[in-house]
Amino acid sequence: MTLPGHDQSSYRLRLEWGPTGAEAVPADYAVVVDVLSFTTTLNVAVERGIEVFPFRWRDSRAAEHAVRHGATLAVGRFEALSRGDARHVSLSPASLSEVEGVQRLVLPSPNGSSIAFALAASGAQVVGACLRNAGAVARWLAPKVSDGASVVVVPAGERWYDDTLRPAVEDLWGAGAVLAALDAEAEAGASPEARMAMAAWEAALLPLDLLQCASGRELAEAGFEADVEIAAQHDASEVVPVLVGESFRDATELDPPTPRLRRI
Repeated sequence: MTLPGHDQSSYRLRLEWGPTGAEAVPADYAVVVDVLSFTTTLNVAVERGIEVFPFRWRDSRAAEHAVRHGATLAVGRFEALSRGDARHVSLSPASLSEVEGVQRLVLPSPNGSSIAFALAASGAQVVGACLRNAGAVARWLAPKVSDGASVVVVPAGERWYDDTLRPAVEDLWGAGAVLAALDAEAEAGASPEARMAMAAWEAALLPLDLLQCASGRELAEAGFEADVEIAAQHDASEVVPVLVGESFRDATELDPPTPRLRRI
């Protein structure tokens, strides 16, 4: 449901939070940002030539989905840690940076995956972005924006214990990094929400702030500091993961369909 005044339709560069926000602000291209760690893990995987199947649930349905697609199922970070088995591929970007022999991967993520699928259902072309590929995503989108396309960047955020949205500053920085680079590449108006994200990104100090923010501290204290360090590598990757059908693949390897420009 889109409320009057909330769709940011006066601007071609837009921003809104989480799954509900993604539905409220339609656009031709939608960029999902989940820095710690869905889209960072996605970027590392696609960079290694792995086709990634995002999935909404972390239960038996994920295993069935993996079997159906002949894919490896990624487990949660803490599940892999509790098993004490380095062979398990997990949502950890560090684990994926070293994995060998995986061609297809099911990546369960109730937050990032749910947003990606909701956006795809709206008719938008969905892209996965993080700090590592912010510039690459912006360069891929720039000619489309110059031709009149609209873009909504969706910082995923996290969840409080009561399942309400917790706006996560790392996702705001990631969204701002994409928008700032896109704003520099293409002439297009940015909404106040988008400009707020750009300002937040300009104020960020990496990697220190990512390590010291709430989500970064949580991971580092649990033994996953390497994941945070990988996530802080700004513009370290040229890979642009694009959702086509049920899987993300590198934009350079395919010619994704251009969505109908709705001018909204």
